[in-house]
Amino acid sequence: MSFASTTNQVQGPAIHVQGLEKSYKQLQVLRGVDFEVARGSIFALLGSNGAGKTTVVRILATLLRADTGTARVNGFDVAKQAAGVRESISLTGQFAAVDGILNGRENLVLVARLRHLKDPGAIADDLLARFSLTEAGTRRVATYSGGMRRRLDIAMSLIGNPSVIFLDEPTAGLDPEARIEVWQAVKKLAEGGTTVLLTTQYLDEAEQLADRIAILHQGRIIVNGTLAELKALLPPAQAEYVEKQPSLEDVFFAVVGEAGEDDPNGDTDKGSQDRLTMSTKK
Repeated sequence: MSFASTTNQVQGPAIHVQGLEKSYKQLQVLRGVDFEVARGSIFALLGSNGAGKTTVVRILATLLRADTGTARVNGFDVAKQAAGVRESISLTGQFAAVDGILNGRENLVLVARLRHLKDPGAIADDLLARFSLTEAGTRRVATYSGGMRRRLDIAMSLIGNPSVIFLDEPTAGLDPEARIEVWQAVKKLAEGGTTVLLTTQYLDEAEQLADRIAILHQGRIIVNGTLAELKALLPPAQAEYVEKQPSLEDVFFAVVGEAGEDDPNGDTDKGSQDRLTMSTKK
């Protein structure tokens, strides 16, 4: 899903979210979400299935209205200035939206034509080169590997040069090699100045890609910071022979477990506390 670009004249953060709440009947999905994303950075929204990550993305992409709270993307209010938001963004969902009958170049040319852009062939060739797909450009997409299809999907979402791109679980279901291919593509986006908001449930993915990481748990952001800041939340490891510094996984299970102690349903993740104890006591 792609949208045409808009000239980036706005100062301040690329994304600003404050007090977002969203419920579906009796199910409260978001309970007051706050965060900011700096321009040209990769921001990872990390959480388990059902944490509310996709709901946040759908609100920011103007596909869903929040019950309360405010959000601005590229300076545009998502509720009051939806057209401006859509001109600034691109959204890549959890499944690659590519046509398997067409070849890679034809997929890109088709989207460029739908966007009424000049010289769609040149646009397609440039994106194939950027995502290392030139040699595969004349092959039917049905013959592509999972990683190649995902890279093509991201390339299609960049047609029109959006300022902000949302990647919702971009490596879900991919094998390790394909995941690394997608990671490299995402890093290139940020290097080119594109702001990336990435949702993921994979701890290593957030650790590899993100400039800042926010952990979304039970509808709330419970921690938000750089990888170094999150690791600093845990005491340094004490080992007689081998020192083990806390990983992002240790941080995730520690903060989620602590939040779970306040859960009215009493779903405290004791296993996470055990893992924390094991990781810090050698």
